[in-house]
Amino acid sequence: MPLGEFLDSLYVSEYFSQSAQKLSFYSWYGNAKLFHFHVPEDTVLLRWLLQASRGKGPECTSMEITVHFRHGAPPVINPLGTRFPANATVRPSYNISITLSSAVQNTTFVNVTTPAAGDWFIAAHLPEAAGRIEVKGFSTPCPYMFQADMFVLRLTDMPVLEPGVPMPHTVVSPAKPLHVKVFVPKHAAGMRFQLSSCVTSEQRACTVRVLLGSITLPQSFQRSLTCTGSINCSLALESPPWEKWLQIMVESLGTANASVSVEMLASFTVCRPGSISSFLNFISLNQSQAGARPGAAGSSAPAAGEAPGNASGQRSSCLQSQPVVREDLDVVSVRYRLLNGPGVPVSSLHPTLLLLNLNTGMDSGGSLVVSLLLNKTSVSLANATVAACVSAASPVLSLNATQNCSTAFSQGYPLSVSTSSAEAMLIVLYPQTDDWFLSLQLLCPKGQGECASAEGRVAVFAYLTPCFNDCGPYGQCSLLRRHGYLYAGCSCKAGWGGWSCTDDTKAQSVGTQNLATLLLTLSNLMFLPAIAVAVYRFYLVEASVYTYTMFFSTFYHACDQPGVAVMCIMDYDTLQYCDFLGSVVSIWVTILCMARLKKILKYVLFVLGTLLIAMSLQLDRRGVWNMMGPCLFALLIMVTAWVHHGAKRRHCYPSSWKRWVFYLLPGITLAFIAISVYAFMETNENYYYTHSIWHVLVACSVAFLLPPRDKHKKPWAWSQKLTCRYQICQNDREELYAVT
Repeated sequence: MPLGEFLDSLYVSEYFSQSAQKLSFYSWYGNAKLFHFHVPEDTVLLRWLLQASRGKGPECTSMEITVHFRHGAPPVINPLGTRFPANATVRPSYNISITLSSAVQNTTFVNVTTPAAGDWFIAAHLPEAAGRIEVKGFSTPCPYMFQADMFVLRLTDMPVLEPGVPMPHTVVSPAKPLHVKVFVPKHAAGMRFQLSSCVTSEQRACTVRVLLGSITLPQSFQRSLTCTGSINCSLALESPPWEKWLQIMVESLGTANASVSVEMLASFTVCRPGSISSFLNFISLNQSQAGARPGAAGSSAPAAGEAPGNASGQRSSCLQSQPVVREDLDVVSVRYRLLNGPGVPVSSLHPTLLLLNLNTGMDSGGSLVVSLLLNKTSVSLANATVAACVSAASPVLSLNATQNCSTAFSQGYPLSVSTSSAEAMLIVLYPQTDDWFLSLQLLCPKGQGECASAEGRVAVFAYLTPCFNDCGPYGQCSLLRRHGYLYAGCSCKAGWGGWSCTDDTKAQSVGTQNLATLLLTLSNLMFLPAIAVAVYRFYLVEASVYTYTMFFSTFYHACDQPGVAVMCIMDYDTLQYCDFLGSVVSIWVTILCMARLKKILKYVLFVLGTLLIAMSLQLDRRGVWNMMGPCLFALLIMVTAWVHHGAKRRHCYPSSWKRWVFYLLPGITLAFIAISVYAFMETNENYYYTHSIWHVLVACSVAFLLPPRDKHKKPWAWSQKLTCRYQICQNDREELYAVT
């Protein structure tokens, strides 16, 4: 077999595809369409095929699509440039732009060599939403579609570099790099990689480049090492990722036809943890469940009492491990409980380590919150500081005053507490799927010798929540789903913005919120003139419908407000349904009343139309034809009836020009203006007064459009029938039995 075919047989390609999604203009994270892929182990090449397309209608214009990438968790994005909550960690996502101009479709490739194995996420969205409220069916939005496919090339049998065992290998050519992997054991404090015996087949100077680690986005901490000649070269790494396969790629920088022979050696420095035995942890767990709660004085006393007895063991170890229990509460909701209580002893001899397990694959869609509280009385030195680092994959084992919480292939998040600032909090948005570690150590400004015998106690509270602070009073935490993967996002209200609805740059004041509520609710009182006109003209059924509409529209808008001025007398969905039903039925009965049909036919159409409207609203509450359909059908009935009346009387109907000038034309004008405001002028910013104008115009148009009462009926004639008087009553019984 030729050498080229032999090398090609070592690789296998795999293809993964997900269905296309319709993109949305961005206003919150729920508008971004998420794609979730899983990259297998031993992958040496990852290629994404990104396909964007748009419709062909005249409403479709040039558009720029933004695509974000991230390994381990959904990308944290901020297209609107809003503020994140305080103490939140924000690292910009890696993104590219795809432009759809004259072309209907755009295809883009993104290549990643030696990618990290595990979950990869892609989020795509359109630019910021315009904020205009569009009525469903009035306009046809342009469809913008996006699809992401993944192609991977991986080695079927990647060589394994055993720790402490020299391994000779040959790099065939610069086009065929060498890939090996080494397994990093748990509690590895450091790793040393050494390359030696570099010899070329053409007896020339040996030049190779070694890449350690895999590429992750948005940040990549891949380490590079260039070796020239036969001199040994090495690279030392601190805190490599625990219990992970570490990829190593060696490529030749020499001539195209020369092969290179090298020898590799990997060695590890193991950090032996000092902790309470597992049996004592089990006893502590049973005591905490049967007796006092974790964190109480009774449960933390045994740990404090055991510390002196384990002093010799702690001095010989390089870290102190604290037992942590993971408690799953709900979807993307986890609480971490320390078996020995929330108070963690911290010394200067070695760091204290806590493991926060987030490797289930379903934890990356929330926010990890770590809070530290220093017990000031537990620190004997007033100028001492407790430094902390939160990191993924591997812990930070060397904390000092100048360190930045970096490990071999990742960047952690620093925290610190002292007697002057006893509290600290860290919020990790969408933490990557991995084991997370919290390292704490006591530091002194004059060196560790100053606080060798000192010890502090820090209360640690850690939990995973879908939305930090439940999005606050001006936001709603929504659980989103993509092919079984669950993640959360905040939808903000009342002008508030940001990841957790904490940005008040465009927030409405309390006065503005009260004004909006008053306008949207009190504007429904304009139905009172229409109700009075209907009652005066003896249209009692119509008056009942207007009263129903006014009541539920008032309390629906009182419950629908985004701010603090909210009052809900019943379930929100019920109020919304009743408001929509009353609005459509009001238009239905008004137009049928204008048709001047026979009473029996009019009431049959009232009831039948109301039942059909209720059914259609249940199917699609916001569909435009739920209102336009009954309106057009009622108008058709009215025009037919008017034509019939006109033909029967042999003149135009209604015949009075005063009726047309002072009632019908003003009413029709108000109705058309109301429809125009409702369909084309409403935005999120002006909703509270444009929708109030809609209420006023519709109510006033009803008062103008209601036809006059029947000529043979007197106003309030029904009230005279309630009381029998001698001058208007007759003896029906006597008349019944009269003999003629």
